[in-house]
Amino acid sequence: MRTAAPRAATPRRYLMCPPTHFKVTYSINPWMDPAKPVDLPLALTQWEDLRDRYRALGHTVEELEPRPELPDMVFAANGATVVEGRVLGARFAHSQRAAEAAVHREWFQAHGFAEVREPEHINEGEGDFAVTDTWLLAGRGFRSSPLSHPEAQEFFGRPVIGLDLINPRYYHLDTALCVLDAAADEIMYYPGAFSPGSQAVLERLFPDALIADEEDAAALGLNAVSDGRHVVLPQAAVGLYEPLRDRGFEPIGMDLGELLKGGGSVKCCTQELR
Repeated sequence: MRTAAPRAATPRRYLMCPPTHFKVTYSINPWMDPAKPVDLPLALTQWEDLRDRYRALGHTVEELEPRPELPDMVFAANGATVVEGRVLGARFAHSQRAAEAAVHREWFQAHGFAEVREPEHINEGEGDFAVTDTWLLAGRGFRSSPLSHPEAQEFFGRPVIGLDLINPRYYHLDTALCVLDAAADEIMYYPGAFSPGSQAVLERLFPDALIADEEDAAALGLNAVSDGRHVVLPQAAVGLYEPLRDRGFEPIGMDLGELLKGGGSVKCCTQELR
């Protein structure tokens, strides 16, 4: 039974990259298995469904040109973090994705973003940075360097809260935590992905957060995107639907099963241009 009034959606602008050259030929996270073939036409159809859903919800979607030598470019969230028009680029942990960083920086420079910073320290964009109006939540432990946190704080002038990830299946923050309402500092997350100290920090900062269980987290249900009302998430995370509705959100399930073979889902495919 719904206990909250419907929320108000805010139009967003997203950057996405079609999976034209997507494949899994190496393994840099526990989800990737080169022995499992990718159905590329299906991956493209699933991606197009996500892009079209955003547009149907009133959002703007920009598209980044894919490169054949960079099969993971579909996971566009990793390419940068954008706050108030300022762009902190990425520096990837693995050589297989390293060249993506320059492609993203070039796109921003060509599209009118005046402040585009090439970082000194490893960060993988919105994979490990989650933005609320008060905080910049920052993951570390598997990909992004702790040194990227003060770098981001200095660049954005926003307090950074470091969070330690301890479960390799949740190797990026965006696999374990989702911002539901940035203005209200409202999130959902899976405690089991975080160290005890980071769990305590999240409990203190977000006492009313929606807590996901292991089953929904394992379906990458937290790799979701919210516009303040609609929460677009993997369709298999069925246990999150009713709790979201109880809070006034409208969950929208999407099938991105082919892209999950690369370790990503809705949020991984979606970089927000704030």
